[in-house]
Order: sequence, then C-alpha cells, then structure tokens
Amino acid sequence: MSLAITNIGSLVTNNPNLGSGILGELENAGVVIEDGKIVWVGSSRSAPASDQTIDAQGMGVIPGFVDSHAHMVFAGDRSKDFEARMNGEKYSAGGIKSTVAKTRAASDAELEANFLSLQNEMIRSGITTFESKSGYGLSVHDEARCLAIAAKHTSETTFLGAHVVPEDYAGRADDYIALVTGEMLQSCAPHAKWVDVFCDVGAFDVDQSRAILKSGIAKGLMPRIHANQLAQGGGVQLAVELDCASADHCTHLSAKDIEALAGSNTVATMLPGAEFSTRANYLDAKKLFAAGVTVALATDCNPGSSYTTSMGFCIAVAIRDMGFSPEQALWSATLGGAKALRRTDIGALSVGMSADFSILSAPSFRHLGYRPGVDQISQVLRSGKTIYKHQDGTK
Repeated sequence: MSLAITNIGSLVTNNPNLGSGILGELENAGVVIEDGKIVWVGSSRSAPASDQTIDAQGMGVIPGFVDSHAHMVFAGDRSKDFEARMNGEKYSAGGIKSTVAKTRAASDAELEANFLSLQNEMIRSGITTFESKSGYGLSVHDEARCLAIAAKHTSETTFLGAHVVPEDYAGRADDYIALVTGEMLQSCAPHAKWVDVFCDVGAFDVDQSRAILKSGIAKGLMPRIHANQLAQGGGVQLAVELDCASADHCTHLSAKDIEALAGSNTVATMLPGAEFSTRANYLDAKKLFAAGVTVALATDCNPGSSYTTSMGFCIAVAIRDMGFSPEQALWSATLGGAKALRRTDIGALSVGMSADFSILSAPSFRHLGYRPGVDQISQVLRSGKTIYKHQDGTK
C-alpha cells in the first residue's frame, strides 16, 4: 500500500537538487512511500493519490537520525565518575574498567534489557539507524556475547575488543593484543560488521592499533577508529592510511590531520556529548567544514563519558559550542552519519531512499537547536512504518 505524507511545513531532503541549501529544504511539501521506499517528493498540492495519508499539519519532517557511534551493551552506570568530573577531576580512559567488571557479571537477559531500554530512547529521539560496539566485556566469552546481543537489534555492530587493556592483563598489553587479534576476533567476527580500536593516551598506540585493525580487515571486517579524543596523536593519520570509514572524537586535530581527512574517504565523527560530560574543550568544527571534511554527529551513548541517547541534544551542543550551523548539524546527524557507516540507502529523503524519517512537533528542523532539551519528535517511521508515535494529546 502507498502512504502519502502531506502538508509538510518544512521537508529536509538532504538532496540540494530538490530544494534550497545543503539540506534541499522544501516548504509546503509532500512525500509518497511504497514498499518502504520513497517514490515521490514534491509540492503537497501535487501529491499523487495514495492508499493512506498522514497530514503533517504544517510541521517539519526530517530524515531519521543515523547514530554512527554508540556503546549500548553494558551493565551498571558511572554516575559517581560524572560527579567527580563535575567537581574537577580529569577524565581518563581507565574508567572503562569499572564497567567491564559489571558487564562481565551481568546475565545476557540483563544486558539485553538495558540495550532495549536505550534503543527505545533512541527511537523516541528520532534515531532510525544506530551502530553499537562491544568493548565492555574484554574477554573472548563476554565480547562475543555482547556482540551477539547487539546483532539481534542492529546490523551495524562493531568489534571493540581493543577498548582498553583489562585489569587481568595489566602489564601484558602484547598478550592482550594477541588475544584480541586471535581467539577473540575469531569468536566475535561472525557477529560484527566493523572493527574498532581506541587509539589514544592510556589505551593503544598507533602501531598497536594498526595491527589490531589490519587483523580485523583480514577477517572481513571494515575499519573505524576512536582517534585523538584525549590528545593529538597519530590516530587520524592511521584512519586515513587504512581507509577507515570514520575517525571518531577528533577532539584534538592538527592542521595536517584536517588536511588528511579532507583528502580522504574517512568521515570525522564528532561526539559533543563526550566533551559536555567530561568538561573537555570543544573542537571548532568550522575548520573542518572550511577544509571540505565530511562530518558526522553521533551520541557516543556509553555509561562513562556520554550517557545520552538524544541526537537533538547533540545537535544543540554542536550548534552552540562547536561552530556548526543548524543546517550543518542536521546534515551531519543524518546523511553524515550514513556516510560514516558507508550507507547509501538512508540519511536522505529522495526517490529510492528508505522511508526513514521523523515528523516534528515544530515547523522546522531549526527548533532542534532553538529549543534545546525539549521533546520535538511527534512520530518516527522506518521503512515507511510507524515505530514511535507521541501519545500526548496536545500533539
């Protein structure tokens, strides 16, 4: 059956050929969907007849958010760590180890219940596609079961056995890397699409990271990397060298890093929730846009440094504190995220794309930054089917 969305006040297509600006914005627009895909876009007055119709009542419609960086399989929380940071303590990679102990002790049912709770939050915030990493098990058994849980709910799963060296391998980093690139990779690869490594101070250096990523690539996984979050280093250059789909965090970038990213297929994924939650300095994203770097925005949902599932919040922070324009922020949270996952079927609303989108309770996407912290998602559709609808009678 066909479905028409009509009377859209502001439609973001992410196709400049369809409308104005980088977002291809259309006013008074309509969209028609068949078999989960968009088959027509244009003026609402010209919308062809359809079997069903949703009247957007002048509200905005945007592509579904694509969250290309999240850590959703874990147990416990680190709220006390957050409190300590707000009181002046510095963030370090070592805090991950406390989550590892709780995750190892949790049952599969407990881990999946927490995952589903976070997934539901994401959907309510307008996220229709999300990636999820392992990295809180750090043993063969626990990494494999965490990925198996994630793979039940998303096709974008990432093996992050190289998050940090766990306590049981303290002082034996080489032995742990051998485990990650050997038995652990063998057990985890069937449940993963991507391989990742935390290349930074307190985690893994460039040479170690290269070996880990190359092992994953040889096993058929595609690479991505945590790079330059805590200090400027060689992570971004390594990402470009290995054609990683994305270099994530990128908080500390040199001019050469930016130049390398601009000349590559690697997306720079910004995670403003991490800077917000660790009191770190924000990167000036204007430098990236000026250089022609492809940029994505993601939540980095995790219990330690960015415990949020709200892409709207991340958009607001990116606009206020990182130099994004409202248009750049929305593009980065939708089509930018799709590019960070090397997907061509999501992130935009033009003919042939998957019908993944949100109907707002506001006239345009600009309200996401204009009204931070306010729930502005009225209805979410994925492949043309409603997966969330706000039940508040005022909407």
